[in-house]
Amino acid sequence: MDALSLLHDGLNQCALVIDRDGGLFLALLTAGLVGGVSHCAGMCGPFVLAQVSARLEQVPLSRMSEFHRLTGAAVLPYHFGRGTTYALIGAVAATVAGHVGALPGLRWLSVALLAFAALFFFGYATKSAVAFLPRLGGGGARWWSDRVSGLARPLFGNPVGWRGYGLGVALGFIPCGLLYGAVAVAAASGSGLSGALGMICFTIGTIPSLLAVGLAGHLAGRTWRSAVARVAPAIMLVNAGVLGWMAWKLVA
Repeated sequence: MDALSLLHDGLNQCALVIDRDGGLFLALLTAGLVGGVSHCAGMCGPFVLAQVSARLEQVPLSRMSEFHRLTGAAVLPYHFGRGTTYALIGAVAATVAGHVGALPGLRWLSVALLAFAALFFFGYATKSAVAFLPRLGGGGARWWSDRVSGLARPLFGNPVGWRGYGLGVALGFIPCGLLYGAVAVAAASGSGLSGALGMICFTIGTIPSLLAVGLAGHLAGRTWRSAVARVAPAIMLVNAGVLGWMAWKLVA
């Protein structure tokens, strides 16, 4: 089989997956867009700003230009690395859920995952998830975050190219409340490919807010968060409703 045939088969497979799980992908993209402004800009913003500062320090003042400022603020290797980790987590979670859900008596697993995600986004919209989810990890989550941050710290010195990508891969493993809900949605697909693509959609959704933080700093992030806070609950409630409806369709 030649390369063109492989590409054609791959595109056909992706088209089938999008047709089947497009609702999940849209829910994850929306969650990333809204959560990126209301949550990720505050949590991951310091990582982005540290990288932007380190990258721009490597450019001599005589060569500094708007192009260097924009590319420095984009920190694309970091986002690619973060997306790789999220896609891997989504693929593993969905594959495990798919195999477990195929066992006799466990076909309700996808319904349970969608229901959990719907309740999560409902709680996120009503602010109850903010107080509840961090306790899921407890001290173990803090211990894990400290270890991951410690391993990633040397990469902050010159976070360009593969070092920036590695930094994104490492920091993608830091526990995050919003990530729990996204992984539950991805896992509900029961397909490794769908789980990976869904988490890529989630990653893409979080990029605009982090790009804005890199360009304008936390001041802009705080300004936009206050504006988005007015509409975020409604959008998250719609997401919860869509996921709940999908869970109901699996039962009906």
